[in-house]
Amino acid sequence: MKATPTRIADVKVIEPVVYEDSRGAFFESYNERALEQLGIRERFVQDNQSLSKQSVLRGLHYQIQQPQAKLIRCLHGEIFDVAVDLRKSSSTFGQWVGVTLSGQNRASLWIPRGFAHGFLALSAEVEVLYKTTDFYAPKHERAILWNDQTIDIQWPIQGLPLLSGKDLGGSLFEQAEVFE
Repeated sequence: MKATPTRIADVKVIEPVVYEDSRGAFFESYNERALEQLGIRERFVQDNQSLSKQSVLRGLHYQIQQPQAKLIRCLHGEIFDVAVDLRKSSSTFGQWVGVTLSGQNRASLWIPRGFAHGFLALSAEVEVLYKTTDFYAPKHERAILWNDQTIDIQWPIQGLPLLSGKDLGGSLFEQAEVFE
């Protein structure tokens, strides 16, 4: 596996070594030892999987208590995956990074604790799998509006995305609870 830092160095694109031949392909999508060698020493406790139609936007979600680091992978289709730094003491506080993940590029995105996460489905149907380092805690979950002007994420969409009620009711970045 290979890790490439994004413009927010703590967020990394993880690329597997893919073995292809006339039969198809094989790769390790998760290997604890390989991730440790890349500096990711986390215990994952939960896998989440979602299926989304084109133009569905999920996020920007985070948990103010029981914060979750995430390892995100798109199994089928293509997504624009986003992490927003909510760590007040960070030099990149309030900045975002976006990466295209797909079933074809087989890459994963590592997002440490202290970030909000969201993604936009770019293809007709997408299936996303992500590992988390803590359990889902609905009472601690928060959402920031996907189109908050302070963050100014450049989502690759024309028109409005399809959103859940929870995401429509997200808070503005300036009013969001953040990490110290």
